[in-house]
Amino acid sequence: MTLSANRFIGEYAYSIDAKGRVNIPARFRQALSVENEGTFFTTRGFDRCIYVIPAIIWMDMETELSNLSSVSGINRTFIRNQTRHASSSTYDKQGRITLPLSLLEYAGIEKEATIIGMINKIEIWNPDYLTENDQNNLNLDSNAYDDLAGKIIL
Repeated sequence: MTLSANRFIGEYAYSIDAKGRVNIPARFRQALSVENEGTFFTTRGFDRCIYVIPAIIWMDMETELSNLSSVSGINRTFIRNQTRHASSSTYDKQGRITLPLSLLEYAGIEKEATIIGMINKIEIWNPDYLTENDQNNLNLDSNAYDDLAGKIIL
């Protein structure tokens, strides 16, 4: 079975080193298309996590963001929140990327991290925050969840 380009699934536990570097799982690096040149963009996630987005997908996202009218205050705020915390990082020979301190602080990550594949992006979580988030999501409206699940053809 061949992995699809820029498609990430699974969960992994890693440590953050003293320089703020984290290993991108080998399976995720293998799925990264060559057009990305080993580069990811990192930014704040909508939940209290770090988004790690392949460069080519980030460029598409930038195009979409630039199409939003800056006349609208909500658009400006959304664009600002997505781009102000963004930075690029190319993985090194050990498969590590450097995470900015501001993102590590935002996500509450000090040493241990859980890395999750989210199809077209990767999330990096403080394991305790992820567990808390999972517990909170148990309270989601089961009917709404079932309706959403019904839209996915298996």
